[in-house]
Amino acid sequence: MFAIPAYADPSIKDSDLIVQKYVSGICCGPVTMAFDGNDIFILEKISGEVHVIRNGIFQGTTVLKENVTTDDDQGMLGIDVAGNKVYLYFTESSYRGGPILGNRVYSYDWNGQNLVNKTLVKMMPSFENYHIGGIMTTDLNGSTYLIVGDNGRAEEGKGGVLENNATGAPDDTGVIVRLVPPGPYYAIGIRNSFGLTVDPVTGRLWDTENGPDHGDEVNMVQPNFNSGWGIVAGQANVTQLAEMPHYQNYAYHDPQFTWDKPVAPTGIAFVDSDKFPNYHNSVLVGDCNNGNLYKFELNPNRDGFVFQSDQLKDKIVNAGDSMDEIVFGAGFGCLTDVKVGPDGFIYIVSYSDGTIYRIMPKQYAESSLSESLQYLAYVVPVAAGITLFALYRTRSKKKSIVK
Repeated sequence: MFAIPAYADPSIKDSDLIVQKYVSGICCGPVTMAFDGNDIFILEKISGEVHVIRNGIFQGTTVLKENVTTDDDQGMLGIDVAGNKVYLYFTESSYRGGPILGNRVYSYDWNGQNLVNKTLVKMMPSFENYHIGGIMTTDLNGSTYLIVGDNGRAEEGKGGVLENNATGAPDDTGVIVRLVPPGPYYAIGIRNSFGLTVDPVTGRLWDTENGPDHGDEVNMVQPNFNSGWGIVAGQANVTQLAEMPHYQNYAYHDPQFTWDKPVAPTGIAFVDSDKFPNYHNSVLVGDCNNGNLYKFELNPNRDGFVFQSDQLKDKIVNAGDSMDEIVFGAGFGCLTDVKVGPDGFIYIVSYSDGTIYRIMPKQYAESSLSESLQYLAYVVPVAAGITLFALYRTRSKKKSIVK
């Protein structure tokens, strides 16, 4: 599924920010997360378990365990919280590691202790073990979307019209599909993806997409968007445009950014937080191959990026181009998810490190430390006094018994 990069201590370029190891030691491939208030649901791809992190503490008891098979891209893959519903996408099997029953989306109710009332929402195709996607998001109108890859169809030369072939049945592969309420394909022509989010200002969907041996992408996804796969990865040339079969009213658009050499882009998030006032026009993207966190700056219309480097103004990292302008952080291992939490801080899931990192301004970290020290300064003497008093009482009782 992922190429695991070398380990390193995470770092951020902005000297006013720090990286904290928020929760570590998470088992079995933590792949993505979702917030419910201040609680964090974390998925374990390999075990099929869902856990909760509460007040920075990993709760050892599972809130849900499903039987999954985990060959290649398969496993517990995606989660989204929308109102009082929690949606999960996973490769279901009859027992852990058993034969696949299907790639399925279920909804659950969260009672504060467990995910209950499992209800099938949508059955997805299961042709191959890879390019299954699985990330979900809910837009500003309350509609929930799922992004899935070509499920190996295009790679095997079996793709249908949704992979930009002239013939073949539409089979829910290579698409962004609206799950709730059910609706038509929002986008087609997607090879695979580990990132889908919503601009909190415009309401537009954005995704990251994985190319083959070239052409990783960041896209602004308009309704009826055609991302071009399996004809093109990255920016299309005239010949490739002429090959597009123009399925229904889906229109091709070039990516907003392309890595010519793959980095395996994953999570994507808009920094909509008062804790980061200088980043309201920033978009963060993680990668798995290098452990980098990238920062892109939006143009005034929030429909593309602006760059200072002449090498990046064509919106492509070509061989030999410097990425210094966009590399915002490094050393996160195989970074698979990035989100801004309800507290306004930035949270990052590292699949390889088994860790959730938190990025926050130093002023808040120092304030939190000061509050903790004040608490300890009060609690420790009081606790010590109570302990001494208890010891005194115990010794007094023993003396009276002796008498």
